[in-house]
Amino acid sequence: MSRIAALVFLTISLAGCDVVSTLTDGFKYKAAVEDDLQKATGIKPQVGFNWSNGRLVLVTVLFPKVVDEKPLRELAETVRHAVTTEFKQKPDNIELVFAIGNGSNPAAQLRTPPAATHQAAL
Repeated sequence: MSRIAALVFLTISLAGCDVVSTLTDGFKYKAAVEDDLQKATGIKPQVGFNWSNGRLVLVTVLFPKVVDEKPLRELAETVRHAVTTEFKQKPDNIELVFAIGNGSNPAAQLRTPPAATHQAAL
């Protein structure tokens, strides 16, 4: 019985502080950014985000390879626009990351440790 009471209390607490809606909305925004960037570049990135006290602190956009079709400044502006539009607020920082794996296994490129990627703050 105490487990049920604790679960009910936790559920009410999470709903009350708007954590659940922030998280679910965040995943919708993330998917929208991924779709927008795939349309713009032809490559689907992975998008991560960090919210703190209702403020969008960081959005990370990881492309599985270097995007050769656009100059870096143009790509950065495309990413900034997609993130700001879909998340409906400007984050404190955006990280644009390219996995540069060895090229023989595209799936392995996405598991490249962060130290082996090139990052640029936007």
